[in-house]
Amino acid sequence: MNHKDESRLSRRNFLATAGAGTALASVAPALLAEATSPAAIPLREFGKTGEKVPIIGVGTAPAGFRGYREAAAVFEKCWERGLRYFDTAPEFAGYGQAQVALGDVLKPHRKEAFVVTKCWDPDGEKALALLKKNLKELKTDYADVVYAHAIGADNMPPDIVLGPNGVMKALAKAQRDGLARFIGVSGHNRADRFLRVLRECEIQVMMTTTNFVVRDTYGFETKVWPEAHKKGVALVGMKIYGGLLHGQKAPKGARMPSEYLHDAFRYAQGLPGVATVVVGMHDEVEMEQTIDWALNYKPLDEVEMTKLLARGKEMAPAWGEVFGAVV
Repeated sequence: MNHKDESRLSRRNFLATAGAGTALASVAPALLAEATSPAAIPLREFGKTGEKVPIIGVGTAPAGFRGYREAAAVFEKCWERGLRYFDTAPEFAGYGQAQVALGDVLKPHRKEAFVVTKCWDPDGEKALALLKKNLKELKTDYADVVYAHAIGADNMPPDIVLGPNGVMKALAKAQRDGLARFIGVSGHNRADRFLRVLRECEIQVMMTTTNFVVRDTYGFETKVWPEAHKKGVALVGMKIYGGLLHGQKAPKGARMPSEYLHDAFRYAQGLPGVATVVVGMHDEVEMEQTIDWALNYKPLDEVEMTKLLARGKEMAPAWGEVFGAVV
């Protein structure tokens, strides 16, 4: 992304939403100094792709649930405030009107935006058809990243996903055809499937559930991320606040207790190899809080991390297999 012509805006003093943060200083990835977006969001290397991306990405689902007009307004404000990484998906994947609204908002800014979308189907032919539909909604002829989404889900059997007619082969073709700059996998559970992808596929990006409560439940940070990092795969964190509570109707708020939100942000930002963290943004308040934490990010020290992980172990039994089956 090229932000050289964009001016730096001073950050807004802001908000009293909850907080505390997490990441070991000794392992925190280096932040790059070239960030020149209006909000001066720091950048990191995007794996071995040669790309640099902001350390925060806009998770579009919460705004998408509000409907087209509200979503478009949120995305316009995100753009104005210097956010350039947008993670989206079609409506059936739980994103409401996000993808359609994002397409309209980013159409005049496509070259400066980093756009991520997803294909949630194990069958290659169906996945390619979905990708083309996604691109049409996004009003673009390519995506910066396309994921085979939710590969831990019951409807994504790995033998089909990775088979000769599966979605991974289809995404490789999409990349060769110029429909995707980078391809990868995303998901919430069944970490062993991600390890299999690393063994059998050439991918550039991986996005997984990443938070200090389910760290040991699913094992992405301890088993999968180190292997992906060795291969130069760009690592993206999601569900850092634990997602919405079951039965919660409004797409706002988080499972994580408010006093640990900032901790959760710092934890995800400090993981070795992390390129960016996607944060769902329901409205301008959540957007401003996220920007504020990104601009003032500091890794957790060893004492903070030790306390946080201990607290996560205490919380984990109550959360259980919150993101689906472990195996």
